[in-house]
Amino acid sequence: MAFLIFLTVELGHGFGWLNDYGIARFSFILAGLWWIIFGLPFLKNAHQRYSVPKEQKPIVASFARVIKTMRHIRQYRAAFWFLVAYFFYIDGVDTIFTMATSIGSDMGIDTTMLMVVLLVVQLIAFPFSIWYGWLANRTSTRRALLLGICVYLFICLQALHLKTLRDFWLLAVLVGTSQGGVQALSRSYFGKLIPKENSSEFFGFYNILGKFSAIIGPVLVGIVTQLTGESTKGAASLAVLFAVGLLIFLRLPAPSD
Repeated sequence: MAFLIFLTVELGHGFGWLNDYGIARFSFILAGLWWIIFGLPFLKNAHQRYSVPKEQKPIVASFARVIKTMRHIRQYRAAFWFLVAYFFYIDGVDTIFTMATSIGSDMGIDTTMLMVVLLVVQLIAFPFSIWYGWLANRTSTRRALLLGICVYLFICLQALHLKTLRDFWLLAVLVGTSQGGVQALSRSYFGKLIPKENSSEFFGFYNILGKFSAIIGPVLVGIVTQLTGESTKGAASLAVLFAVGLLIFLRLPAPSD
């Protein structure tokens, strides 16, 4: 929502109240206020019951806990291999979102239109995230997640034919339909593979992995774009990440829904 508010102000050119510099400052103020407003209820009402004992060397201890968690997760084969699959396909998801505007700029699409596209993608993502949840309940989390990954694979392959603004809009809408669903269902699916008593530990590692996932994608796009001179082919190369993630995911046993 904060991003949508910022985009609205940006597209409205500050509504006559803010110049470009003022809009940039507004974005930081908005983000800060957003954290304060929605963080206060949690800080006021949530009480921590369990905590990790203080360490003399917290940085070393933190890395040691991460390594310990990695070894622990490997005892659960399905959860471990799902994380491997997740690492690849979520890398593609994050790379597409972060590099879409760069690809659009290379196609000659102006900044205002790119802002509109981003706004529409965010508006589409919310109802389709709910739809993916409904689909998971009607079929299974596994099948719904497979659909989302396949949609992204299709998007990458279609990037080879990306030439006009209309093509860009089509792929942007497809991204909006699956982005939130893939992210939410991945977390839900992982939760079905791990023991409840270790959920905090395992989900902590899951979140860390998500932060480190967007590494291969940008490098892959950069190399292919440099070799071919076309950013659209760089985007298409992300199909490799989705294909690898999909193949690993297909080999996993289906958890009970």
